[in-house]
Amino acid sequence: MATIGFVNKLKVTRCMTAGIYVDAEQFGELKIPGWDVTGKADKGDIIDVFLLLDSDDNVVATMRKPLAMPGEVVLLKVSAVESAGALLEWGMPKLLLVPTQEQQQKMVRGFSYVVYVHLDKKTGRITGSTRLEKFLSPTPGGLRLKQEVSLTICDESDLGYRAVINNTSLGFVYNNDLFQKLKIGQKVTGYIKNIREDGRVDLYLQKPGFEKIVDIGDQILAKIKAGGGFLAVTDKSPAEEIYQLFAISKKNYKKAVGGLYKKGLVTLEEKGVRLVKS
Repeated sequence: MATIGFVNKLKVTRCMTAGIYVDAEQFGELKIPGWDVTGKADKGDIIDVFLLLDSDDNVVATMRKPLAMPGEVVLLKVSAVESAGALLEWGMPKLLLVPTQEQQQKMVRGFSYVVYVHLDKKTGRITGSTRLEKFLSPTPGGLRLKQEVSLTICDESDLGYRAVINNTSLGFVYNNDLFQKLKIGQKVTGYIKNIREDGRVDLYLQKPGFEKIVDIGDQILAKIKAGGGFLAVTDKSPAEEIYQLFAISKKNYKKAVGGLYKKGLVTLEEKGVRLVKS
């Protein structure tokens, strides 16, 4: 059964100069206009088709893929503001509506906001909301310490950043656990640092514990070998430079290099780290 708001595998029934037709199952045969045909499609082919409702509640088919599917969070730019709400650019010909009542704060044309995309139960149309707490739990459950998760940074405060976890829940990254500047809407890999008694989740962006140091040790060795056996980075190098190279703090860099030194794999020099010749 074909589903509105998602990518469906549909069969091409006809190919015309102005576009193609697909068998949309319970929705009948639907036309995909030429400007919405984004790849090769011949009669009989099974292709990816995204289905949605237009302003008149007609089912529309397209080979375009939106910037976010229902159930996902994404940073989108406001193209226009009308009485019904804000219209956002989301990679589709029809702009995404964020109704006025679904705006955490009044949206402004030209500005970008983190939006939860969902299928409205009343209208069946795909809409957006910046009221993230309405759809995402601040006390998710089902997570474990050190678990790797996908994060979308959604807002910033004096203490750090709030982030969406796996498009389903909310957590927080404190400034003292950060070694990089984050941007609103940025998607990064994170880890569960702490699950508080009230169920709220603290996050960090570095792989926790010894496993991370081992991984970084391997990366440092690879970087030294790529540089001809020498890496011009010391414990006096700027933290920003170390983070750009390895995405870790200076503290963890020193631990990793110390581990390589103890194993006799490198020697420490005034201007950098040198590979020990085997």
